[in-house]
Amino acid sequence: MSNAWIAIGALALVGLAIPLGMMTASSLLRPSVPEQGKRTTYESGEVPTGSSRHIRFNIQYYMVALLFMVFDIETVLIFPWTLIYRDAVSAVGITRVLLPMVVFVGILVVGLAWAWRNGAVQWVRNPSVTKGADTYE
Repeated sequence: MSNAWIAIGALALVGLAIPLGMMTASSLLRPSVPEQGKRTTYESGEVPTGSSRHIRFNIQYYMVALLFMVFDIETVLIFPWTLIYRDAVSAVGITRVLLPMVVFVGILVVGLAWAWRNGAVQWVRNPSVTKGADTYE
């Protein structure tokens, strides 16, 4: 393949064809047993009462999950950098190696400070401070 765009296009086609083919095959092969219970809001065997618009739930679980994802991705990005640090410093110099990582960690520290200030990392909250901010209506 002499042109790089041909390879990129072929990869994009394969990347689309595999999931679409799997979804098509699963829709053709799976058994279809339509029931009223499968069409309800919660398929847990309980008959729902009322509307789902009036359910209040704590979004703290989602905030913790989002923060975990951010700092998990940070670990995934910093680990390879630590492995090549010495070779990179000897090749291009400490400033060109250290500056982007300091900026990256600085952005993460600003994000952590924002989350800490807004109480996202605090599991037990004072109800008088949040005034309904921890629930979704």
